[in-house]
Amino acid sequence: MAALHTAERVSPRDASDNYVFQRSILAYHKAAEIVSGDVLEIGTGMGYGIDIVAQSADRFTTIDKTAAYDGSLPENVNFHTMEVPPIKFADESFDFVISFQVIEHIKSDKRFVQEVSRVLRKGGKFIVSTPNAPMSLTRNPWHIREYTACQLKELLAPHFSNIITMGVGGNEKIMDYYEANRRGVEKITRFDILDLQHRLPRWMLQMPYDILNRLNRKKLLKQNNELTSSISMDDYHIGDITEECFDLYFIAEK
Repeated sequence: MAALHTAERVSPRDASDNYVFQRSILAYHKAAEIVSGDVLEIGTGMGYGIDIVAQSADRFTTIDKTAAYDGSLPENVNFHTMEVPPIKFADESFDFVISFQVIEHIKSDKRFVQEVSRVLRKGGKFIVSTPNAPMSLTRNPWHIREYTACQLKELLAPHFSNIITMGVGGNEKIMDYYEANRRGVEKITRFDILDLQHRLPRWMLQMPYDILNRLNRKKLLKQNNELTSSISMDDYHIGDITEECFDLYFIAEK
């Protein structure tokens, strides 16, 4: 049974999600160019990356805390419901671990990274993406924390010998949408004169944030339908980290 579709779970079937969805599938296509052998994904989400990565893997194991994915699985794919950490697989079980837009939700991030390293074989690689904190427009109460590039590298360094640091950027079309989104967020947060978004506990803010986020995306679609609908994966790129990177995209070798 599919889980509730909150704004944190991007859907390919919702046109208002297109700006985020296209950036999300780019992460999977980049990973598919790199992975091979036994691959583990932590955070299946809506499952739109499964078919992309499965083609490059001998065996693809994908896990999530809820069964939001309700499609059929390729023969070489197994899905498990699992909360992490710990990661309930034996030491050195995988050649690659991928995890996109997940680590910011993990309370014990140091243990999470330690567990990823444990289940990787020597020479295996961890491919991870997460929002780039300086580009966030407001506090996201679904995230326990967000990282700068330096913070993420520092988190990975004790367990990985070589870390390639990259970021996900966008072209002029993407920046136009970002600016429209920023203006929409400012119209909402101007009423928060007591700065409650930073004062209240996360659990109190999650549902209001989710509702307002979803309404703002719908409004942007209505006002900028041509722009929103025309965004494709090719409008994003993965390369050197800049001040305007939306996500961090790191490849860490054990």
